[in-house]
Amino acid sequence: MANKGSKTKKKNKAYNRMGMLCIILTVFVLLLIMMRQSEDLTSMIRQYDERVATLERRIEEEHDRTGEIEKLRTYMETDAYIEQIAREKLGLVKDNEIVFEEEG
Repeated sequence: MANKGSKTKKKNKAYNRMGMLCIILTVFVLLLIMMRQSEDLTSMIRQYDERVATLERRIEEEHDRTGEIEKLRTYMETDAYIEQIAREKLGLVKDNEIVFEEEG
């Protein structure tokens, strides 16, 4: 009978070793999967950071452009702008000015 108990203990030890091996293998596979996902996430974060930088740069350019448009709008409300357009587009002159034209 002592033999039977000894065989059972050996079987149990073999099952325990097999179970531990399966657990270790499963943990290793899960670790590899997590490492791969971590690399993918790092890559995605890098891409998003580049996209954020690009968008921030574009926002800054648009702010600059908005400032230039505002300056132009303010200038267009002045008498100097109206006089400039009257001279350039309409060919108007002041009463005391002499206009010289090229022959051509």
